[in-house]
Amino acid sequence: MNTLPPAYQALVIGATGAIGSAFVAHLRADTRCGAVHALGRSSSPPLDLTQEDSVAAAAAGLRGLGPLHLVVVATGLLHSASARPEKRLADLSLATMEEVFRVNTFGPALVLRHFAPLLARERSLMALLSAKVGSIGDNRLGGWYSYRASKAALNMMVRTAAIEMRRTHPGAVLAAVHPGTVASALSRPFRGDEIGRAPALAAAQMLTALDALQAEDSGSFVAYDGQRLPW
Repeated sequence: MNTLPPAYQALVIGATGAIGSAFVAHLRADTRCGAVHALGRSSSPPLDLTQEDSVAAAAAGLRGLGPLHLVVVATGLLHSASARPEKRLADLSLATMEEVFRVNTFGPALVLRHFAPLLARERSLMALLSAKVGSIGDNRLGGWYSYRASKAALNMMVRTAAIEMRRTHPGAVLAAVHPGTVASALSRPFRGDEIGRAPALAAAQMLTALDALQAEDSGSFVAYDGQRLPW
């Protein structure tokens, strides 16, 4: 991360997942990085995206350590034991929509609220993992209602927060980032192990794309290769 200051502080939320742990490994190997904070449900302090008190407490625990220069929110839910991507309108249920939105939209929005103010006012980056299927303009196949809609809503949260943050943190860049297909538990039921990239490669590509973003790019929706994606 050559555009961040020497001894920069990084934070990865969702640090035990395939992509999150790959981010942590890359950042810890970066000699320019002064500290890497890795948070998740089993970390100390713990961070549970579905519990606002947990998000607020985790942010409070880092507040005294100085400004953050890089924050990556590497969380997401596509399927669970009780939820699967819907193929048609008849598959929609309130329970599934609530579960998916809590993880993909509401939780990251709470992270924006409590952690964005901890960003350095000079050059800093905050990336929230989104998905290309959350693009309204690029939706040509339909299906996956809850996942698509939750990621589209996340994109709006990022875009809106970026506008506000320009007033207080002019050097901060917020971005919704599409990781592409990565070999992970999230993509495994959809041939992710066959067609996906290794998490280490995906994390490296996303860090490179983030490092290239400028202040005027804050609020963008970008892919792992730096391509701008339609809303």
